[in-house]
Amino acid sequence: MVMTAFPIWALLLSGLAMVFPQLFVDLKSWIVPLLMLVMLGMGLTLKWQDFQQVWQHRFVVALGVAIQFLVMPFAAWLLSMLFGLSLELTIGMMLVGATAGGTASNVIAYLAKGDVALSVSMTLISTLAAVFLLPLLTWLYIGQKVDVPVMSMLMMLLKLIVLPILMGMAINHFWHAKLQKVLPLFPLFSMAVILLIIAIVVALNANNIETVAWTVIAAVILHNLIGMTSGYYLARKFGYDSVIARTVAIEVGMQNSGLSVALALKYFTAASALPGAVFSIWHNISGSVFASYWQKKDKSPK
Repeated sequence: MVMTAFPIWALLLSGLAMVFPQLFVDLKSWIVPLLMLVMLGMGLTLKWQDFQQVWQHRFVVALGVAIQFLVMPFAAWLLSMLFGLSLELTIGMMLVGATAGGTASNVIAYLAKGDVALSVSMTLISTLAAVFLLPLLTWLYIGQKVDVPVMSMLMMLLKLIVLPILMGMAINHFWHAKLQKVLPLFPLFSMAVILLIIAIVVALNANNIETVAWTVIAAVILHNLIGMTSGYYLARKFGYDSVIARTVAIEVGMQNSGLSVALALKYFTAASALPGAVFSIWHNISGSVFASYWQKKDKSPK
C-alpha cells in the first residue's frame, strides 16, 4: 500500500540527502511551483457542489476547524517552550501548528473507515481558512520575537492555495470526463512532491541536523499526538460517534506540513523548515497506525 510505504521512502530519501546534500540543495526553488501543482490537483478533484456537502456537515466541520486552529498552534508554541527550541525551530513549529489539514488525511480517513466526505470538507475549509489564519496566528504567537511578514504571507497563500484550487475546479467543470483517466495519478504525484520537499529540507540542514534532530522529533511526535487525541475526544464530548470522531482526529492531527516548509524556506530559514519535514514523515506513520487500529477494531466481534 502506497501510504504505508511513504514513511519508508521518506526515511530513505532523508538518508540520501544527508549523505549527498548536493543532489537536492539546488532544488529549493522548485518547492513553491510543485506545491501549486499539488493544490491544482486538489482543485481537480472538487466540484462546486462539494460546498453543499460542507454545508451539510457545517457543525462538525466548524468544530474540527476550531480545534485545528486553537489547539494545534497553542500546542506548537507550548512544546517549543518546554523543549527550549531555538527561535528558528519555534517558527517552524508554529508554521506547522497554524497550517491546514493535509490532503493525506483524506486517504487515512478512508483507511480508518472514517467519514471521507467530512474529511474532504474539513480539508477544504481549513485550507481556505489557513490563507488568513496562518499568517495571523504566526504573528500573534511569535510576532514580538521575529518580524512576521503577514501581508506578504497572505498574498503568497492566495497565490499558492486559492488560485490553483479555483483553476483546478474550473478545469474539472469544463473537462470533467477527460480528467477521469489522469485523476488517480494526482495522489501519487502529491506524495512524490512531499518526499522531494523532505529531501530538500534535510539537505539544507545536513550540517546541523544531528544536534537538533531528537528534540525536534520529540516535539513533533507530541504535537501530532495532541492534535489527534484532542480531535477525537472533543468530538466525542460534543456527542459525535466514533466514525465522526476518528475523522476529526485525523484531520486535526495531520497537517499540511509541505505548505509550512515552503513558507519557512521563503520567509525564514532552512532550520525553520525542519519541523515541517519531520512532521511529514511522522504524521504518515501515526496516521497509518491509527487507521490500522480502527480497521481491526471495526472487524472484531462486538
